[in-house]
Amino acid sequence: MDFPSFSLDTSFLEKASGPEPGVTYDLLILGGGPAAMSAAVYAARKMMNVAIIAKDFGGQVRETSEVENWLGFQSINAKDLADSFEEHVRSFDIPVSLGRAITQVKKEADTFKIWTDDSSIFSGRTMILATGKRHRPLNVPGEKELLGRGVAYCATCDAPLFKGKKVVVAGGGSSAFTTAVDLLKVGAQVTLVNFVKGWQADAALQERVKQTDGVSLLDYHQVVRIEGKDRVAGVVVKNRQNEKQSRLDADGVFVEIGLLPNSEPVKGLVELNEQGEVIVDCSCRTSVEGLFGAGDVTTVPHKQIVIAAGEGAKAALSAYNYLINKSLL
Repeated sequence: MDFPSFSLDTSFLEKASGPEPGVTYDLLILGGGPAAMSAAVYAARKMMNVAIIAKDFGGQVRETSEVENWLGFQSINAKDLADSFEEHVRSFDIPVSLGRAITQVKKEADTFKIWTDDSSIFSGRTMILATGKRHRPLNVPGEKELLGRGVAYCATCDAPLFKGKKVVVAGGGSSAFTTAVDLLKVGAQVTLVNFVKGWQADAALQERVKQTDGVSLLDYHQVVRIEGKDRVAGVVVKNRQNEKQSRLDADGVFVEIGLLPNSEPVKGLVELNEQGEVIVDCSCRTSVEGLFGAGDVTTVPHKQIVIAAGEGAKAALSAYNYLINKSLL
């Protein structure tokens, strides 16, 4: 006898294991990248009542291909590394809420209140902001209109779609050159367009890309607009030295011009720098007592996985000490 096929809805599992709106936790961790996951592990080992609220697990780690500077591994697949982080966090049975966007953070007396886009409210005696950064857009005509139709921000996700295609990469730093490497692996013809004068990528990356066939380098150029009706068909660039414009045939555009801190929920609550990063001291303390920051969303220099993980550990230990000194644990 043939039985009808069906798919099992497991969404209730996430809800059942998530943080409870009516509970005041010792620590709320906002974010799901290396800083947040490291903080969660350290908080759990200190027996703190901790919960995580994040869009997803992994953060920017999942947007790269290989990690070659994580201690103990000469090279490790980025997805495997992120999966191992998540598995470690999950082993502590920490309440986790994924998929919710954080809309507002307030401090009421000695308690932090977190609002999410589904109108849920979570409470914590301390909080770690580890929400990371997001890709900075070009803000040129055609970018929004052709997003997902040739315009992309994640080479790890989308590079295979451009096998043998002509692709423009906007940017001159290490992320742009890493994107170029990913595209060259699938046989794409790559043109790098650098807004400022002089390439900023690591020397080793520059050498690797420049010695590869199929690469063109346009230094001190600006992307003016992205053209195409249903898909990307070309890119208009301007030479910033002589102001002359030219058109490049292109099937895709990858935007790698930097990142913006995801600090909007705490704007007006904590002190930020001109770039919108949360200002922290060497103990991850912010301008608000009981609120700590860790990872790329903060002013800590050198945005690296290993540094974010270390800052997350520091933030959790600082939160623990804060609670002990306040006799709240």
